Amino acid sequence: MKEVGLRERKKLKTRIAIREATYGLIREQGYEATTVEQIAEAAEVSPSTVFRYFPTKEDIVLTDEYDPLLEDELRARPADEPIAESLRHVLRRAVVLGFADEPEVSRLRTRLMIEVPAVRSRMLESMSVTGRMLCRVIAERTGRDADELEVRVFSMGLVGALSEAAAYWAEHDHRDDLGQLVDRTLDMLSYGFTSWGGGKSPEAD
Repeated sequence: MKEVGLRERKKLKTRIAIREATYGLIREQGYEATTVEQIAEAAEVSPSTVFRYFPTKEDIVLTDEYDPLLEDELRARPADEPIAESLRHVLRRAVVLGFADEPEVSRLRTRLMIEVPAVRSRMLESMSVTGRMLCRVIAERTGRDADELEVRVFSMGLVGALSEAAAYWAEHDHRDDLGQLVDRTLDMLSYGFTSWGGGKSPEAD
């Protein structure tokens, strides 16, 4: 594994400080009452530094340190592994590890996704970036064109489905096992409505 340089470590430290300050303030006073100026003061940086790392306040909530790793993890999977299995392995691992590391933050983030319209709107915008990344990886693995309709539909469908799984988790007070929700989501994408037969859900078989 490539060793992280001093500059990268400092940048990561600053990003984490900004995120932790944001979450702390939101817990104390709510999302709307929390300003970028307050975040900057709590993180001991300038407001311009906050914006340099996160273009909007919503991005602080939605971005984590696992996002850039997803593409690398997918590319590291065996070349002969079906793309659906690669996605299941990587996504489930990313979701479960992210929750294990920061369970309270995971709950807070998903709650804000369903309660704060600005966060929800920004999340929908950011989905296109993740979707394009998936298009690139899936195209490489399958020999298809990244701009092919089927590749785009599958990629964006996957991103949208996972966001709905996160919303479902939050709407049900985080009672469900998050890893199992990811599995159910991927099953639905794999088998679709045809597996329901006479109105049955996939897990009913």
